[in-house]
Amino acid sequence: MENTIKKVALNDKHIELGGKMVPFAGYNMPVRYTSDKQEHNTVRNGVGVFDVSHMGEFMVTGPHALELIQKVTSNDAAKLVIGQAQYSCFPNDKGGIVDDLIVYKMAEEKYLLVVNASNIEKDWNWVNQHNEMEAELEDISDEMSLFAVQGPKAAAALQKITPVNLNDIKFYHFAVGELAGVQDVIISGTGYTGAGGFEIYVKNEDAEKVWDAIFEAGAEFDIQPIGLGARDTLRLEMGYCLYGNDIDDTTSPLEAGLGWITKFTKDFINSDNLKKQKEEGVGKKLVGFKFKDKGIPRAHYPIVNESGAQIGEVTSGTMSPSMGIGIGLGYVDIAYAKPGTEIAVSVRNKNLSAVVEKLPLLKK
Repeated sequence: MENTIKKVALNDKHIELGGKMVPFAGYNMPVRYTSDKQEHNTVRNGVGVFDVSHMGEFMVTGPHALELIQKVTSNDAAKLVIGQAQYSCFPNDKGGIVDDLIVYKMAEEKYLLVVNASNIEKDWNWVNQHNEMEAELEDISDEMSLFAVQGPKAAAALQKITPVNLNDIKFYHFAVGELAGVQDVIISGTGYTGAGGFEIYVKNEDAEKVWDAIFEAGAEFDIQPIGLGARDTLRLEMGYCLYGNDIDDTTSPLEAGLGWITKFTKDFINSDNLKKQKEEGVGKKLVGFKFKDKGIPRAHYPIVNESGAQIGEVTSGTMSPSMGIGIGLGYVDIAYAKPGTEIAVSVRNKNLSAVVEKLPLLKK
């Protein structure tokens, strides 16, 4: 294993912008530029840009492309039309999740899979291992940059630099067109913040030109670069899973509340066991919760019931910048999974009361 930390194409720019760089998923990444709270609020109320070029991209092409994707992913990719994207996961053969991903239908017999940075090698090996139908696979992760332009002002800023009508790109749809004078840019109506916006895929050689143009176009809206710290608080307010925290090789998609991306209209890896699990019911479930007491929940803190018995564990937690209270996600015994259920989180030997909430935790 190489211990060399990889750098995204705009590494030097982030340093120049005052980004505090940390190793994340094998890459040197900006965790913040100013403060997490300030950057979080910029995205919720205006527009901010994340460089998420560490994410992995695989092209799957040829007459067997769909067949392979149907086998290795839980969602039904046959339903996709060209220009549509789909959230999905790779189930493993033990009931857990290899990774979560987005599948883009670029053309007939041409798909793009976007995977988590920390799992690029694992996912690549997994997909190849199951490719007995011989679909054509290409790992283009090192050639691509990805910017998430997120927030209510994202469309207004980006529209200035593209002839593509951004109003026509619905949630989880995309267009390929010109942006900032660069051709063949993927402009995708996706993002992991719940604040609206787009994700922009460009070749590394065009990354700086596109980044600069986005910032110039967004200047009137006080556009800001945003780090990984705010990315985490934004996704947590929405109750979106983070691989390695809330889902992993041991968590079933059904336990994780991802039944909606687990389609038994087709056969896929471990589908029989997952179908059985759906019929029998799960014993634990991933829930979102809000603190009623002052405090901040953190990963691995025990979740307890009113008599103090452990009924689960926190997987992600933070102080919500939008609501000013402690929020989190965690697995609890199924008896405690219903919204409105009173639970407590053990923080430094003190049980702080909390309530299970329907997701998203931040209500519009």
